[in-house]
Amino acid sequence: MVIILSLATVVSTFLGGLFALRFKDQLHLILGFSAGAVIGVAFFDLLPEAISLSSQRYGIATATSVVAFGFMVFMLLDRWITLCSRDDEGRNKMMSFSRRGTLGAGSLSAHSFLDGLALGLAFKVSNAVGLIVATAVLVHDFSDGINTVNLVLKNQGTPRQALRWLVLDAIAPALGALATLFFTLPETSLGLVLAIFCGFFLYLGASDLLPESYHAHSTWWTTVATLLGMGVLYLAVRFASL
Repeated sequence: MVIILSLATVVSTFLGGLFALRFKDQLHLILGFSAGAVIGVAFFDLLPEAISLSSQRYGIATATSVVAFGFMVFMLLDRWITLCSRDDEGRNKMMSFSRRGTLGAGSLSAHSFLDGLALGLAFKVSNAVGLIVATAVLVHDFSDGINTVNLVLKNQGTPRQALRWLVLDAIAPALGALATLFFTLPETSLGLVLAIFCGFFLYLGASDLLPESYHAHSTWWTTVATLLGMGVLYLAVRFASL
């Protein structure tokens, strides 16, 4: 069952990325949706899971502090990449955009790997819990594919580069799920890792994707796309928890 569902996550992520590549001419709307989806993942999925898993050993204050730590770490990495290229307006600036895209797509791929870990570990608890987690993973992996492609394209990456990152992001949850066949990660440790990625995603959505989506197309449709992205992730998480 775990192997079959892990393969399904590959398909779901890949379809999301192909959707973003196919409609890249409407990038501002897709960026708006991605911003809402990334922020929705952070607030509706990662943060509650991080608090729930880590509460057995740590308090809520610790979990939220780790979220803030993740936000600051990603911010410092992003600013460092930007500042390193500020003295040169040519090739180094292009390298800066590429590195920012790599940083964002890499964090999404790492999160997808953790999705797979959560999927595999959930089935070790029970089949019922595993199916609930699998539903949430499959739905928002489609958004992960969209977000990965958008982060690369937004930072002046080529469609070919976006496709390479999409392949990595697509296989990441399958690798995570398969890895749980060989080891078990303590729930408290997994909770803190999810809290770090919650901080990463809050920075990606609020400080990168959201401003960029309004940079050249400050329309109401972009706002609707952002709200739609948050709404889709909210409904997906709620549906999975029923």
